[in-house]
Amino acid sequence: MNIPAGAPSNSAARVGGAVDRARRALTCGLVGAPAFGRAAFATTAQTHRAPILVFHRFAATAMDSMTLRAANFEAQLRMLANLSCRMISLSEWVAWRLALAAGADAMLPPRAVVLTADDGHRSQYEVMAPLLRDRGWPITLFVYPSAISNASYAMTWPQLRDLAADPLVSVQSHMYWHPNLLRERGHMTPDAFHRFAANQLTRSRDTIEQRLGHPVTLLAWPFGLSDDGLAAQAAEAGYQAAFSLGNRSAGPSDPLYAVPRHLIVDSVDLG
Repeated sequence: MNIPAGAPSNSAARVGGAVDRARRALTCGLVGAPAFGRAAFATTAQTHRAPILVFHRFAATAMDSMTLRAANFEAQLRMLANLSCRMISLSEWVAWRLALAAGADAMLPPRAVVLTADDGHRSQYEVMAPLLRDRGWPITLFVYPSAISNASYAMTWPQLRDLAADPLVSVQSHMYWHPNLLRERGHMTPDAFHRFAANQLTRSRDTIEQRLGHPVTLLAWPFGLSDDGLAAQAAEAGYQAAFSLGNRSAGPSDPLYAVPRHLIVDSVDLG
């Protein structure tokens, strides 16, 4: 999420207002859950939830609201390890949801946690990826292709290919140029907006698939903003699931095209 790039003027305040409370609640939930056992977070598949965390950029100091200090990130990883959390890939979480929808009695591992990162910032390659690789933890990267090898803050396509060569790394779609879709809708006729959104969905998917040579089936909404119409378009474009922001753990009752993720920033030290 790149707040200055066209978000409503109150987006930073709205995002930041609940982050501290949500991250404290996330930490308390992880600390309070039993460390072992099949029912660590729930007693049945239908009440099983897992936190999906989303990171953005990393640096030695937190220069803005979306930057996480590298030292703080390392402390968060240690906390997750010390709490015996089990890192699963986002595709595993989606497979679990689809299995439940098909009527299977599917379960996630105890203390399952999912890691994601948005926007394709270069610090994900330089700071985040080596730390996760050392632990053998999976990560899903949501990128918008217009920035890759173009924006000064973004990774290059060779860097993304390097990351994507690791089976623990998945690169998925964040639309083509990170538009505020709800704002764009207000500037267009319904037909024009439908074409615009369809182009963003398919152009991003097709570009990533062409550049990296693997299927793109997952989507993260820019700024976490979507609605039922956009969800229907994402499904029509072939996406299996789409992810937003919600600062609550994701479970069977969440809409599959608006799955909540915990926004992890630097405002609270979890170490």
